Amino acid sequence: MPLSPPTLERELHHRRTITCEGYRRSDGLYDIEGALVDTKPFEVPNHHRQAIPAGTPIHGMRLRLTVDLDLVIRAVEAVSDDVPNPICREVVPNFQRLVGLRMTPGFTRAVRECVGGREGCTHLVELIGALATAAYQTLFHEREQRESASPNRERPHIIDTCYTLRSDGPVIARRWPQYATGPEIRTPPDGEAD
Repeated sequence: MPLSPPTLERELHHRRTITCEGYRRSDGLYDIEGALVDTKPFEVPNHHRQAIPAGTPIHGMRLRLTVDLDLVIRAVEAVSDDVPNPICREVVPNFQRLVGLRMTPGFTRAVRECVGGREGCTHLVELIGALATAAYQTLFHEREQRESASPNRERPHIIDTCYTLRSDGPVIARRWPQYATGPEIRTPPDGEAD
């Protein structure tokens, strides 16, 4: 369902596009790639690039995180193609500090400690958050199959991350009844709420 139509006349002033893609590699690892592009529909003055024409990227950054099935970062490639100042590119090597981090609770804090503030690039750090979500989505089914086969399965981390997946709701009652909570659990018919 789309957003409601605007009630007042508007003029576009900024567009940020973030794209993320996840790939399974032939060696069993996964490449999670993302791009962040900022444009404006009008010319933007710039002290280092002269005037930036309308529609030309002000920011154009790309990241590739290579991760394993445990969501551990094995390799990083960062590129800053379009930047307002060439100095921005000097922090790109700092993103190698992410190698070895695991995408688990506390990951965002760990990223900021490694490449936040004056040690990194605000836009690349923002892109890492989107890539972490894309990594989770890319690996979810394979990780779920592995966990389901384990006799010592832990409570799925996805439980209680949103309203639909709350532990006292019908989706968890049906999918993982052993982790369901609550006084009354209504199980939806097949095909609903999944």
